[in-house]
Amino acid sequence: MATGWARDGAVQDQIDASVEDEVARARSRIPRGESRTHCDECGAEIPAARRAAVPGVSHCVACQQEIDREQQACASVNRRGSKDSQLR
Repeated sequence: MATGWARDGAVQDQIDASVEDEVARARSRIPRGESRTHCDECGAEIPAARRAAVPGVSHCVACQQEIDREQQACASVNRRGSKDSQLR
């Protein structure tokens, strides 16, 4: 693959770094510790089955879905937008 002035493997290094960043970001979002009995957002009781299934949960399903939607909307970064972005 022709990369101009970039050294061999620079594009793959960028791809690898992007994947590592996303994996680290996803791992940092995994709840840990003791689950809450009531939602931090709305105060609704969190069902025992959810608390058992997701350790460290602090939001009810409805609130967590809204949080996930907001985070997904903010996280849409197009790393393929320009040729220069692949070489940084």
